[in-house]
Amino acid sequence: MMTLQTVALMLAIIGLSASVATAAPRMIKQFDHWGLFSYKDGGKTVCYVLSVPVKENPVGVDHGKNFFLIAPKRTGHGAFYPQAIMGYNLKPGSTIGLAIDNDNSFEMMPKKNIGWTRVESQDAQVVSAMKHGHKMTVTAVSARGTHTSYSYSLSGVSAALKQAASCR
Repeated sequence: MMTLQTVALMLAIIGLSASVATAAPRMIKQFDHWGLFSYKDGGKTVCYVLSVPVKENPVGVDHGKNFFLIAPKRTGHGAFYPQAIMGYNLKPGSTIGLAIDNDNSFEMMPKKNIGWTRVESQDAQVVSAMKHGHKMTVTAVSARGTHTSYSYSLSGVSAALKQAASCR
Protein backbone atom coordinates (compact mmCIF):
# COMPACT_ATOMS: atom_id res chain seq x y z
CA MET A 1 0.00 0.00 0.00
CA MET A 2 1.43 3.39 -0.92
CA THR A 3 1.58 6.46 1.28
CA LEU A 4 -0.34 9.66 0.62
CA GLN A 5 2.95 11.51 0.12
CA THR A 6 3.89 9.11 -2.67
CA VAL A 7 0.53 9.70 -4.34
CA ALA A 8 0.95 13.47 -4.17
CA LEU A 9 4.37 13.26 -5.77
CA MET A 10 3.01 10.96 -8.47
CA LEU A 11 0.33 13.51 -9.33
CA ALA A 12 2.96 16.12 -9.98
CA ILE A 13 5.25 13.83 -11.93
CA ILE A 14 2.83 12.07 -14.25
CA GLY A 15 0.19 14.77 -14.48
CA LEU A 16 -2.93 12.67 -13.91
CA SER A 17 -5.13 15.64 -13.17
CA ALA A 18 -4.73 19.02 -14.81
CA SER A 19 -6.12 20.74 -11.74
CA VAL A 20 -3.46 19.25 -9.49
CA ALA A 21 -0.40 18.83 -11.70
CA THR A 22 0.41 22.55 -12.09
CA ALA A 23 3.21 22.45 -9.48
CA ALA A 24 4.69 19.92 -7.08
CA PRO A 25 2.17 19.40 -4.26
CA ARG A 26 3.15 19.24 -0.62
CA MET A 27 1.34 17.55 2.22
CA ILE A 28 -0.03 19.98 4.79
CA LYS A 29 -1.71 17.65 7.27
CA GLN A 30 -3.06 14.13 7.67
CA PHE A 31 -6.67 13.73 8.86
CA ASP A 32 -7.09 10.03 9.66
CA HIS A 33 -7.33 8.38 6.21
CA TRP A 34 -7.36 11.65 4.23
CA GLY A 35 -4.45 13.92 3.46
CA LEU A 36 -4.61 17.65 2.80
CA PHE A 37 -2.23 18.81 0.05
CA SER A 38 -1.44 22.15 -1.53
CA TYR A 39 0.27 23.47 -4.64
CA LYS A 40 0.85 26.88 -6.21
CA ASP A 41 -1.06 27.87 -9.32
CA GLY A 42 -0.14 31.30 -10.66
CA GLY A 43 0.96 32.46 -7.22
CA LYS A 44 -2.27 31.29 -5.59
CA THR A 45 -2.34 28.39 -3.12
CA VAL A 46 -4.76 25.63 -4.05
CA CYS A 47 -5.63 22.81 -1.65
CA TYR A 48 -7.15 19.40 -2.28
CA VAL A 49 -7.71 16.22 -0.28
CA LEU A 50 -7.03 12.62 -1.23
CA SER A 51 -7.01 9.10 0.10
CA VAL A 52 -5.84 5.67 -0.98
CA PRO A 53 -7.96 2.51 -0.72
CA VAL A 54 -7.86 0.49 2.49
CA LYS A 55 -8.83 -2.62 0.49
CA GLU A 56 -8.47 -3.62 -3.18
CA ASN A 57 -10.24 -6.48 -4.96
CA PRO A 58 -9.64 -8.85 -6.59
CA VAL A 59 -6.60 -9.91 -4.63
CA GLY A 60 -3.58 -10.93 -6.69
CA VAL A 61 -4.20 -8.42 -9.48
CA ASP A 62 -1.85 -5.50 -10.20
CA HIS A 63 -4.15 -2.55 -9.48
CA GLY A 64 -1.54 0.13 -10.07
CA LYS A 65 -1.85 3.35 -8.05
CA ASN A 66 -5.47 4.13 -7.15
CA PHE A 67 -6.80 7.02 -5.13
CA PHE A 68 -9.77 9.29 -4.64
CA LEU A 69 -9.28 13.03 -4.89
CA ILE A 70 -11.51 15.98 -4.03
CA ALA A 71 -10.29 19.20 -5.64
CA PRO A 72 -11.65 22.75 -5.69
CA LYS A 73 -13.59 23.79 -8.76
CA ARG A 74 -11.93 26.55 -10.74
CA THR A 75 -15.09 28.62 -10.33
CA GLY A 76 -14.25 28.89 -6.64
CA HIS A 77 -17.00 29.68 -4.12
CA GLY A 78 -15.91 26.78 -1.88
CA ALA A 79 -17.19 24.16 -4.33
CA PHE A 80 -15.32 20.88 -4.80
CA TYR A 81 -15.44 18.09 -7.35
CA PRO A 82 -14.66 14.43 -6.66
CA GLN A 83 -12.46 12.28 -8.90
CA ALA A 84 -11.68 8.58 -8.92
CA ILE A 85 -8.19 8.05 -10.29
CA MET A 86 -7.26 4.53 -11.22
CA GLY A 87 -3.89 2.93 -11.85
CA TYR A 88 -5.08 1.58 -15.19
CA ASN A 89 -7.27 2.55 -18.13
CA LEU A 90 -10.94 1.80 -17.82
CA LYS A 91 -13.14 -0.06 -20.27
CA PRO A 92 -14.52 2.32 -22.92
CA GLY A 93 -18.27 2.84 -22.46
CA SER A 94 -18.19 1.64 -18.85
CA THR A 95 -19.06 3.59 -15.71
CA ILE A 96 -17.47 3.80 -12.28
CA GLY A 97 -19.79 2.95 -9.41
CA LEU A 98 -19.58 4.92 -6.19
CA ALA A 99 -21.43 3.70 -3.09
CA ILE A 100 -21.29 5.51 0.24
CA ASP A 101 -22.38 3.43 3.23
CA ASN A 102 -24.50 1.39 0.81
CA ASP A 103 -27.09 4.21 1.13
CA ASN A 104 -25.98 6.66 -1.55
CA SER A 105 -25.03 5.51 -5.03
CA PHE A 106 -23.57 7.59 -7.83
CA GLU A 107 -22.14 6.97 -11.28
CA MET A 108 -18.92 8.41 -12.55
CA MET A 109 -17.94 8.67 -16.19
CA PRO A 110 -14.39 7.60 -17.00
CA LYS A 111 -11.94 8.99 -19.49
CA LYS A 112 -8.88 6.75 -19.71
CA ASN A 113 -8.09 6.28 -15.99
CA ILE A 114 -9.99 9.16 -14.33
CA GLY A 115 -13.68 9.32 -13.43
CA TRP A 116 -15.92 12.30 -12.71
CA THR A 117 -19.58 12.51 -11.77
CA ARG A 118 -21.93 12.03 -14.70
CA VAL A 119 -23.67 15.34 -13.96
CA GLU A 120 -21.69 18.23 -12.46
CA SER A 121 -24.60 19.16 -10.20
CA GLN A 122 -24.02 15.83 -8.39
CA ASP A 123 -20.56 16.91 -7.20
CA ALA A 124 -21.96 18.60 -4.09
CA GLN A 125 -24.20 15.57 -3.36
CA VAL A 126 -21.24 13.19 -3.54
CA VAL A 127 -19.08 15.39 -1.32
CA SER A 128 -21.93 15.84 1.20
CA ALA A 129 -22.57 12.08 1.34
CA MET A 130 -18.85 11.50 1.87
CA LYS A 131 -18.76 14.00 4.75
CA HIS A 132 -21.62 12.16 6.48
CA GLY A 133 -20.53 8.64 5.60
CA HIS A 134 -18.15 6.09 7.05
CA LYS A 135 -17.17 3.91 4.08
CA MET A 136 -17.02 4.39 0.33
CA THR A 137 -16.76 1.69 -2.30
CA VAL A 138 -15.59 2.41 -5.85
CA THR A 139 -16.22 -0.24 -8.52
CA ALA A 140 -14.84 -0.25 -12.05
CA VAL A 141 -14.02 -2.43 -15.06
CA SER A 142 -10.53 -2.25 -16.51
CA ALA A 143 -9.84 -2.00 -20.23
CA ARG A 144 -8.91 -5.70 -20.00
CA GLY A 145 -12.34 -6.53 -18.56
CA THR A 146 -11.29 -7.11 -14.93
CA HIS A 147 -14.01 -6.13 -12.43
CA THR A 148 -12.39 -4.26 -9.55
CA SER A 149 -13.50 -2.67 -6.28
CA TYR A 150 -11.84 -0.36 -3.79
CA SER A 151 -12.87 0.38 -0.22
CA TYR A 152 -12.06 3.77 1.26
CA SER A 153 -12.46 4.93 4.84
CA LEU A 154 -14.19 8.30 5.05
CA SER A 155 -12.71 8.96 8.47
CA GLY A 156 -11.11 12.40 8.33
CA VAL A 157 -12.62 13.59 5.03
CA SER A 158 -14.84 16.23 6.69
CA ALA A 159 -11.99 17.75 8.67
CA ALA A 160 -9.68 17.68 5.63
CA LEU A 161 -12.30 19.40 3.43
CA LYS A 162 -12.98 22.02 6.09
CA GLN A 163 -9.29 22.85 6.19
CA ALA A 164 -9.05 22.80 2.37
CA ALA A 165 -11.89 25.32 2.10
CA SER A 166 -9.93 27.82 4.21
CA CYS A 167 -6.59 27.13 2.54
CA ARG A 168 -4.57 30.19 1.58
